[in-house]
Amino acid sequence: MEQAEFNIIAEFDIMGVNPMNKYAIEIIYSEKAGGYIAVAPELPGCSALGDTEEEALKEIKNAITIWLSYAEVEKRAIPKPMGDKILEEVYKKILDSKASKK
Repeated sequence: MEQAEFNIIAEFDIMGVNPMNKYAIEIIYSEKAGGYIAVAPELPGCSALGDTEEEALKEIKNAITIWLSYAEVEKRAIPKPMGDKILEEVYKKILDSKASKK
């Protein structure tokens, strides 16, 4: 069975598109993939792979920019960023988990 380790959730300002757009980014290590997988959960199918966390983050930023550009050209709906809300939910779950262990 593949071992995946939760690593990072961050938010990313899409530069050059709209500085108010903040999409959540999740980065996990995958033994099966042999590296770090980065996904933007709010943008279906938007993912990237890197040998390091930094490389995965760089690649997902590029993938997000491409995803948004392509969606605009194709006149597809662009999801409203919920990065802050997703991060708040994650932090709340972490705090709730810590509180329940006490």
